[in-house]
Amino acid sequence: MNPTLQTVADAVGVSRSTVSNAYSRPDQLSPQLREKIFEAARQLGYSGPNPAARSLRKGRAGAIGVVFSDTLSYAFTDPYAVQYLRGLAQTAELHESGLLLMPVSKDGEASSATVNNAVVDGFCIYCLPDWHPSFHAIQARGLPIVSTELRDQGSAETSFVGIDEAAATRAAGRHLTALGHRRVALIADWIIPERETRLVTVSDAGELPYYTTRERLRGYREALGEVGVGWPQIQTVNAAQNSREAGADAAGHVLDHAPRPTAIMAVTDLLALGVLDALAARGLRPGRDVSVIGFDDIPDAAAARLTTISQPALEKGRLAGTLLLDPPADPAERRIVLPTRLRVRASTGPAPDQ
Repeated sequence: MNPTLQTVADAVGVSRSTVSNAYSRPDQLSPQLREKIFEAARQLGYSGPNPAARSLRKGRAGAIGVVFSDTLSYAFTDPYAVQYLRGLAQTAELHESGLLLMPVSKDGEASSATVNNAVVDGFCIYCLPDWHPSFHAIQARGLPIVSTELRDQGSAETSFVGIDEAAATRAAGRHLTALGHRRVALIADWIIPERETRLVTVSDAGELPYYTTRERLRGYREALGEVGVGWPQIQTVNAAQNSREAGADAAGHVLDHAPRPTAIMAVTDLLALGVLDALAARGLRPGRDVSVIGFDDIPDAAAARLTTISQPALEKGRLAGTLLLDPPADPAERRIVLPTRLRVRASTGPAPDQ
């Protein structure tokens, strides 16, 4: 039988509350009594009170569950994710809370178990496709939820802090069409559920399975449609992941075939930086031979002179934590849309004569 708080109390000859205080309120006991309790616990193999049970008694877990559908290393290698998590951590620190990073797989049972077993005060949903099984498990927990994605205009139970994705890419698309670009390509991850790099056919951007990709493609579709460019005329490539390497690989699918696009739109800066790498490998000049535009405005974007859409990642994370841990009383104030800005740099220019 596993030793318990009562087992240690009986061995020392004190009450359960005294043993509990040795772990949670050590100032209430003398150093000698605490050491006597700890020595008995070591001999019995007792490792201390169960933190989950303790959090239930306190009514607070002291942690935010951050759910995303990628590897754990992604949270530390994607510059945008790092900024978001930094902002979230700043707010968590103010409330004496921590972050529980929860990468979830496609496996429905495993994902649900991850969510169901999490000892948290609520969930921040970050980069989670609409179809992912863990989303329903999160809703079933009945805990506060903050999402960076406004699914179906949100629900009464879900707070939102994010941007108008479609409006941002609509502005970027109009920038390209004003420069005369009509033969364009688009690179994104999560166009399809499969994590592979290949050309895909998009008949209706509104039916794509991932909110962020769907909305960003919708904005580009609307801007290009204004000048008579329809989806059948746009070369669309699904990237295996959101990385510089995947962006370069995806760019090869359109750069190595005629007619070459005069502009490539990538839905993240990491993918766009990969496109710049692909251009350099082929001796092509960004903004002259092929224009390139990204999204996020990560630190490397400015150094690469990449035209991109800037969004406040740090502020988004900070506000997500606030909505979760200290939400406003008025539900209308739990929907926050942050501003974006098109930053025009040298990677975009007039469409070349070809």
